[in-house]
Amino acid sequence: MSTKPMLKIEGVGMTFATRRGPFVALRDIDLQVKRGEFVALIGHSGCGKSTLLNLVAGLTTPTQGLLLLDDRELKGPGPDRGVVFQNHSLLPWLSCTDNVHLAVERVFGATESRAQLKARALAALDLVGLAHAKDKLPGEISGGMKQRVGIARALAMEPKMLLMDEPFGALDALTRARLQDELMKIVQATGSTVMMVTHDVDEAVLLSDRIVMMTNGPAATIGEVLDVPLPPVRESPRQRLELAHDTDYLRSREAVLEFLYSKQAHVEKVAA
Repeated sequence: MSTKPMLKIEGVGMTFATRRGPFVALRDIDLQVKRGEFVALIGHSGCGKSTLLNLVAGLTTPTQGLLLLDDRELKGPGPDRGVVFQNHSLLPWLSCTDNVHLAVERVFGATESRAQLKARALAALDLVGLAHAKDKLPGEISGGMKQRVGIARALAMEPKMLLMDEPFGALDALTRARLQDELMKIVQATGSTVMMVTHDVDEAVLLSDRIVMMTNGPAATIGEVLDVPLPPVRESPRQRLELAHDTDYLRSREAVLEFLYSKQAHVEKVAA
């Protein structure tokens, strides 16, 4: 992994105009992400982690500060960032292949033939283990499979960064675990740089090189950043059963829990 940061977030703040006046969602965000790194954003509801991801995605524009990807200022969304949301957002009347093909055509349509575009879509589905479902409609596959199509669609654009906003949050525990394992295999195969929003402490520790822990909102900021002292996922997928008794895993998990439930005790608990 290169030591030079690929993503630079410098002095970023985000204020929204509301009927009750300005609402400061984020303040003083400084963060760098290296190429090939897996970074998780975690914090209580309302801490601005999805807002921060949306800023990196270019879906919103910061009111303060600067975001740079490979030293170019981020202004709006672009194919250099693939986004996977909790809602898969698939078009129900298109097959899995055609849903992925839409993204491929947008990025490579001007320079590649129809056959090349279709090959890219099929290769992306194969990467997420869905070659057998290429002709199925979204209504004919499970929730977990729909999320894999969403990941395939993002990866098919060959983005510099994969941005994921609680992609497994709506799934049952067993399906979520399977997709976490699939994601580790994908990261190993592609070397992707990933930023993922999650509420799940175990998910953050299992997948991440670093965990960015956000303070409570409003005016949330980065409270702590934890380096996870485990072999990087891009080198070898982590084995969850082995990690259940791993000292480094357990210490990392404890550090995140300490931050969330002691240093940043939830507002309702403080009020009580």
